[in-house]
Amino acid sequence: MRMNLPNKLTTLRVIMVPFFVAFLLLTPSHADFKWVAFALFVVASLTDLLDGYIARKYHMITNFGKFMDPLADKLLVSAALVCLTALGFIPAWMTVVIISREFIISGFRLIAAEQGRVIAASWWGKWKTSVTMVTLAILLLLVNDKGFGGAYQGFMTVTTVLLWLAVILTVVSLIDYLVKNKDVMKEEDKG
Repeated sequence: MRMNLPNKLTTLRVIMVPFFVAFLLLTPSHADFKWVAFALFVVASLTDLLDGYIARKYHMITNFGKFMDPLADKLLVSAALVCLTALGFIPAWMTVVIISREFIISGFRLIAAEQGRVIAASWWGKWKTSVTMVTLAILLLLVNDKGFGGAYQGFMTVTTVLLWLAVILTVVSLIDYLVKNKDVMKEEDKG
């Protein structure tokens, strides 16, 4: 199978995730690794914007892209959330809420696909993704070998507000998906 450019960018994003995780988790013992982790996260996030733009503009949308692009996004965001939770930068319950929403929406889309329907991303979901990615990028800048120090207090207030906003948008976007697509869950009459 010959891959087009958007699919290559999506694949690159998936490949970058384990390297991002390794550098991030090694940051407490190698402080300079945070810059590598941050760069990998930002580049991977930008490939998400770029592959979608190219695929739509040049009509390069493929089944591989439809499947892998959202999966690559979930892998990147989930990896960042889990690692930052393990390092003590995000409360575990916030990570659980955000990742749970992704599983619910993925399951919902799978059921819809079996019915021949496609559930497109909503504006709520796009805002949730944007706020979550920006918040994670800021948190990655704050990671160091001593945790958050006094010099970072101003940033901590900002990231706390952004984390709460990400959680609120996560819940709102989930409710929006479920309400707008509630007929997906109706049982078909087999009679």
